[in-house]
Amino acid sequence: MSSTENPEFTADIFALDPQKLAGKAIKGLRVAFAISGAAALILGIVLLLWPTKTLAVVAVFLGINFLIAGAVRVGLGVFSHGLSAGLRILDVFLGLLILVAGVITLRNAAATGEALLIFTVIFIGMGWIIEGIIAIAEAGKASTRTWAIVFGVLSVLAGIVVLVVPVWTAQWLLLVTAIMLILLGIVGLVRAFTFGK
Repeated sequence: MSSTENPEFTADIFALDPQKLAGKAIKGLRVAFAISGAAALILGIVLLLWPTKTLAVVAVFLGINFLIAGAVRVGLGVFSHGLSAGLRILDVFLGLLILVAGVITLRNAAATGEALLIFTVIFIGMGWIIEGIIAIAEAGKASTRTWAIVFGVLSVLAGIVVLVVPVWTAQWLLLVTAIMLILLGIVGLVRAFTFGK
């Protein structure tokens, strides 16, 4: 009985092996890596140098999304004859509210961006507290109980710190995000120039 197994078989079906790719595929991947790396690098530098303006740009995109979603919702309420009158009125009302939110977001982009960041930090803090409480509650009498309790206590403490000083946490979050984007961008560019060589 002969075996047809390949001795060089890898379990990782997603591995990118340049020796098994055509020249066009290698060039395409290098371009993709370069674009991705350059975008991350540029975004990281912009976020590091102008965090408030970057948040304002994010808020502008959110405001534009609100305007489009609100207009679609109003159009649905006005032109959808298959819906009941109550649903059509509700669609128009909600669409107008979303349109107003879009206008407010676009008129106060910087403040909206900062508020979004603070809300994100608050949700992170609440999530850590909840995760910590769950970890402590799930510890039970398992052999890893001590580690679960240590994890839970640290998670709860981290969540409390984030909630007590959300602005400070937001500034650090922006700084760490900017640095990570810059590092990822540099690594992506290096990967683009070295892949397949």
